[in-house]
Amino acid sequence: MTTTRRGGIAGPIGDDGQASRRPTRQSAGGALPADSPLARELLDGLAEAVLTTDETGRVTLVNARAADLLPEIVAGVELSRCPVAALARAVSDGTDSFDAEHHGRHLRGGRRQLAGSRYAWYVRDVTEEHARTDALLAERSRTAFLAQAGSRLGLSLHRDQTLRTTATLAVPYLADAAVALLRPPAPAEPHPRWTRYADGEPAPVSGLAGPELTDAVPGLSEALDGVPTEPSAWSDTEAAALTAVLPSGFGRPGVVLVSPMPGPGGSAGALVLVRRAGRAGFDPRDVELAREFAARAGAALAAAELYGEQAHLARVLQTSLLPPELPTVPGVRMADGYRAAGDTLRIGGDFYEVFPHSRGALFAVGDVSGKGVGAAVLTGRVRQSLQTLRLVEQRPLELIHLLNRTLFDAPDAARRSQLTTVLLGSLERGPAGVDIRIAGGGHPAPLLLTAAGSVVPVPVGGMPVGALADARFAEARVHLDPGDLLLAYTDGVTEATGGPVQAEKFGERRLRAALAAAAGLPPAALVDRLLQVVDEWLGGQAHDDIAMLAVCASPPA
Repeated sequence: MTTTRRGGIAGPIGDDGQASRRPTRQSAGGALPADSPLARELLDGLAEAVLTTDETGRVTLVNARAADLLPEIVAGVELSRCPVAALARAVSDGTDSFDAEHHGRHLRGGRRQLAGSRYAWYVRDVTEEHARTDALLAERSRTAFLAQAGSRLGLSLHRDQTLRTTATLAVPYLADAAVALLRPPAPAEPHPRWTRYADGEPAPVSGLAGPELTDAVPGLSEALDGVPTEPSAWSDTEAAALTAVLPSGFGRPGVVLVSPMPGPGGSAGALVLVRRAGRAGFDPRDVELAREFAARAGAALAAAELYGEQAHLARVLQTSLLPPELPTVPGVRMADGYRAAGDTLRIGGDFYEVFPHSRGALFAVGDVSGKGVGAAVLTGRVRQSLQTLRLVEQRPLELIHLLNRTLFDAPDAARRSQLTTVLLGSLERGPAGVDIRIAGGGHPAPLLLTAAGSVVPVPVGGMPVGALADARFAEARVHLDPGDLLLAYTDGVTEATGGPVQAEKFGERRLRAALAAAAGLPPAALVDRLLQVVDEWLGGQAHDDIAMLAVCASPPA
C-alpha cells in the first residue's frame, strides 16, 4: 500500500480514481523535503503516476511513472492546458477525478489537496483491468447468446422453422446477414433450400439454391459436405455470387464466414455469415462462437428431421390403428362408440371390427390390458390376425381358438404380460330377425335390449386369449327379433370412476338402467346417449379406453 505524508506529495489512489484522505503517521524524524533525494527516490518507486501543482496550477513535480504514462506533461506546464484533454478538463472544472484513453492506454486519476492551494494528482494505468472486464462482459454476452439460441432452436421441431430460426438468431449479433442452407436429403432434391435474414428485413426469406450459388461461393460446397472454412474478404467476383440470396440494397459484402452445420450422420447444412464492408472482421473468438452456433443449429435441424420422420410414421400407424368405419350389412343396423384414454392420440387398447359376408357379418369387440401406444400396438396385432384368420374360419368358437394360438405363438409372447379379452360374434339374417353366435374370451357379457325395453345379459364366459396355449373358451347363441338390440362393450364403461364422491365405479347396474332408458332410440343415438351418461358420471376425470358396438335387427321391409 502506497503511503501518504501530511504536507508531502505522495499518496495512494483508490479504485474510484481519488487519492485516499486517510491520515498517516509521520516518521519520528520529521517530514522529508519534497526535493530531497530520498523523497524523489520514493516517488519514482511508486506504481502510480504522481503530478503536483503549485498555487498557480503549474506542474512542480513529475515522478518516473508519470513521465512514462504522460510524457507530454513536464514541470512548469499549466495543467489546465495540458494535452491530456480529460485531465485538463478536470482541472478546469475543479473535479477530483478523470478517466481517459491516452496513447492506447486507459488511465484513471484522482486529485488530493495539499497544503495551501497546491494539489497532487495520482494516475493509474487500468488498461488491463478494463481488458479483463471487457473480456468478461464479452464472454457473458456469448454465453447468453448461445443459451438463447439453444432455447429457441430446441423449440423448433419443424425443419423449415428451424432454418428460419437459425438465420434470424445470427443477425445482428454475428453478422449483418445470414443465409442458412439445408443439405439436399436425396438425389431427388439436388439443390439445397436456403433461408436468408438480413439486418432491417421484416421477416426471413426462403428459396431454392441453384448450382450458380453452391459452386460460386467459396467454401460453400465444402461446408455442405462438413468441411470447415476460414473467414475471408471476398473479391467483387466472388461477392457477386451472393447477390441471388442477399437483399437488394445490402451493399458490398465485406467479410464472409461459411460454417458447416454438422448433424449426427454428416453435415445437415451450412451457415453463411456476411458482414458489410466497414464492419470489423471475424476474430478467432467470433469464428469459434459462429461454429458453436452452427453446430447447435445442425443438431436442431437433425432433431427436426427425425421428428418429422417420426411424426409421419406416427400418422401412418395411427391411421392403421384408429377404429374403422362400420360397413353396411343388409337387415342390420349398427353403431359404434369409442373413447381413447386421455383422448390425445385417439388410439388405445380397446377395439371393434365388423367383417361383412354374403349371409351377414362377423364382428369382434376386444380389450387389451394397458393404455396408450403400447396397448395400441397389441391391438393392431389382434386386429390384423383377425383380418387374416377370418378368411379361413368364420365360426366364432373355432376362430377364437385360432386367434389364441396365433397370439400365444408370437415371438414376444413369453415376455409380454398383457392380456386380451374378446367377443367374437357371427350374425346371420333370417326371415324373422337375426341369429347370433357369440364366442367369449374373458370379456364382459353383452347386453340384450328387447323391443319391449327389458335388458338381459348374455353370459358367455371363457378365458382371455393369448395367455395360455390350452385356454378354454365358451359360446352362446342369441336371437334378435326386429327392434331388438345387442350391445357389446369393454370394461372401460363399467369401471369408469366418478359420481358424487368421484370414487365410485359406474357399474353394470347403471349401464343396464341407462340402456333401458334409451330403448326405442336408433342405434347411433342410443350409443351417443350411453357415452353422454358415462361422461357425466366421470365429471371430467381420467378414464380407461372405452369401446361399444350396438347391433340391431331391422324391421321387415
